[in-house]
Amino acid sequence: MKRVAATAMLLALATSAAQADNENCRKSREYLLGTPGGDQALTPQAYNDLFKICVAASAMPNVKDAYILRDGGIAVIPKQDSVSATAATLAQFCDDYPRGVLRFITRKEQPAIRSVTDVARMSSTSSTPCKKIKGIS
Repeated sequence: MKRVAATAMLLALATSAAQADNENCRKSREYLLGTPGGDQALTPQAYNDLFKICVAASAMPNVKDAYILRDGGIAVIPKQDSVSATAATLAQFCDDYPRGVLRFITRKEQPAIRSVTDVARMSSTSSTPCKKIKGIS
C-alpha cells in the first residue's frame, strides 16, 4: 500500500513539474492567439502545432524554458550555455523537427526579458533553420 501511495505521489510531482515546464509555451501561445489587431504572422492552427513542438522542446535535457515566437520559431533558455550543450540541443531539435527553427536566448538578452510577451515578440531570423542545417530543400 505504501508503494502505491509513493508511486502516486511521484506521478503527481512529475505532472506538476511538466505543467510548469509547459507554462511559458502556453502563455506565449495565448498571447500570440489573443493579439489584438491581427498581428499574427501565422494561422491559429500553426500556433497550436508550434505549441506541441514547444512542449517537446521544454522537455529536452538542456532546456530550462521554451517559448513560441511570433514568426514560428521556438525560443529556449538553455540550462548550460556551453558550445557542446548548445550543439547537442540543436542537433536533437533538428532531428525531431527538421523544418523547425530553434533560437537560443543568450545570457545578455535574459535581463531584458520582463514577460512572456517580450520573448514571443522576438525574431528567429538570426537563427539558422534546421532545413539549412540538415540540407533539406
